[in-house]
Amino acid sequence: MKSVTVSVDVPQTPEQVYDFLDVMAHHERFTDHYLSGWSYSGPAQGIGSCATVTATLGGKKTDVTIEVVEADPPRCIVERNVSAAGRRLARGTYTIEPLRAGGSHVSFTYAWARAPLADRLLAPVVRATMRRANRTVMRRLATELARHESAAES
Repeated sequence: MKSVTVSVDVPQTPEQVYDFLDVMAHHERFTDHYLSGWSYSGPAQGIGSCATVTATLGGKKTDVTIEVVEADPPRCIVERNVSAAGRRLARGTYTIEPLRAGGSHVSFTYAWARAPLADRLLAPVVRATMRRANRTVMRRLATELARHESAAES
């Protein structure tokens, strides 16, 4: 299946964005519209940081394990996602690039390595659903970054 990429521009520096995204528990704050029941294992941040969640999309629920498998501060974080009892394997990649005028361009790419037959048969619908959910993620990420920055300054 083709990957899905969404992005947002934010006023924070790449280092600020990376430091926020590097903490797995922060992801709950901007993805809880479709990911719930967060539980964590491994380190709080960095490679090996892991969360187990329940994803609710398209009226279906599935357990997902998310683990950070690569990191290139302050430019990139790669997560491995396993769901559908191991039948779905994907990578979620956050890429952070500086903007010329200041701030950062943050993109998230969800790429399937393996998908159940139903996902493959309904690929256009599955991709559209993921794109919609992750566009919301990016908007909420921008809001949470601003809140986090404000709290840090207080």
